[in-house]
Amino acid sequence: MRCHAMLHSRSESETKEIGMRLGSKLKAGDIVCLPGALGSGKTTMVKGMATAIGIDERDVASASFIIIAEYKGALPFYHIDLYRLDPDRISDIGLYEYLGRNGIAVIEWPENAGDEIPEKCIRVRLNYAGETERDIVIEGIEL
Repeated sequence: MRCHAMLHSRSESETKEIGMRLGSKLKAGDIVCLPGALGSGKTTMVKGMATAIGIDERDVASASFIIIAEYKGALPFYHIDLYRLDPDRISDIGLYEYLGRNGIAVIEWPENAGDEIPEKCIRVRLNYAGETERDIVIEGIEL
């Protein structure tokens, strides 16, 4: 049975804090998938995870235009944003080089990769619950 947590965030800073809690539990080889609506707080969550492993959150931006951003922290941290990627081009970006290896791979818009994402990944869904509020569902890891 997969671990399951349901959390509520009232602000961007709380979303970042939840990301930090999650990030402190991650280990080499982990894959975190963040499906969800545009503007739901995925990059804010990624900033929290990155902070937990020693990366300055100011260095983390939406990877939409570069697709894969690599950061050096306590572990290599790969921020992968597939929003602008055509699913037919997924094999062109070398995604497998970043999955399940020596670092942590965090993937925004994993649904654009179709079946290319391993089933055994941590899933984080951020759902609108108000202007600044989010309901956050985390599956695959115990917080």
